[in-house]
Amino acid sequence: MWNFYIEILIMNIYIVIPAHNEEETIRLTIDSLANQSVLPKKVVVVNDNSTDGTQRILEDLSTKYLWLSIVNSKSSEAHLPGTKIINAFYKGFDTLDEDYDIICKFDADLIFPPNYLETLVDHFKANEALGMAAGFCYIKKDNNWTIEGLTEKDHIRGALKAYRKACFLDIGKLKRAMGWDTIDELLALYFDWQLKTDESLHVKHLKPTGANYGKAAKYLQGEALYKLRFGILLAFLSALKLAYKKKSFKLFKDYCFGYLKASKANTEFLITKEQGKFIRQRRWKKIFKKVF
Repeated sequence: MWNFYIEILIMNIYIVIPAHNEEETIRLTIDSLANQSVLPKKVVVVNDNSTDGTQRILEDLSTKYLWLSIVNSKSSEAHLPGTKIINAFYKGFDTLDEDYDIICKFDADLIFPPNYLETLVDHFKANEALGMAAGFCYIKKDNNWTIEGLTEKDHIRGALKAYRKACFLDIGKLKRAMGWDTIDELLALYFDWQLKTDESLHVKHLKPTGANYGKAAKYLQGEALYKLRFGILLAFLSALKLAYKKKSFKLFKDYCFGYLKASKANTEFLITKEQGKFIRQRRWKKIFKKVF
């Protein structure tokens, strides 16, 4: 009888982790998941074309943790955001059954606090309208862990996404494109789901975001703004803000070039006109709120 009640209270958490040459961090990430007060039901690590010791470490971990499985994938060696990482995500996701309540896409260079998954479950159980939830990424600077403040605090970072199943299906799952980790949130809001970031959940991010991205990746950021139907002025302001946070005017030029290049090529949009209108209205509302 007690087992019946326990099954009702626990939400099944499935996690997919794309990994490319993560021998220095993957063990730390998996061990931190193994030390959770609420364990994941299934974790799939997609070893995406690694040439280091990632595979050996994963094989060792899979004998230790029965909920861990490995999928080997071959792709380009270029370290690019967007399509590559989401293609790897789907390689893992497609091996899972549909018996999940929460699906997560995590990076392979994170250390989670022991109460991370339990806290997420509490948030999802407390609010049926909650579609996505996460903590905050912290990076090490001068021997201190400080928040990785690349985005607003209401944005859920691509490194640690967690979705309620119904929300995940409503948004059409994850887009195979740069900007996927913004599109998912905007579409969730479009479909009336709520988002939550919990400042009490400090996740150690062992590699700063974009540390290994090349120039092509910077152009993709501008292209993503076009595909999201931002419009030229909103795209300009967003590029300016991102470049300011990175303290690089060169990035601003790259973002603008990527947007204009996509516009000239009539690149296919990732969202509908109605969704684009919703996104622009929401963005302008946030800007006016900050200014006035």
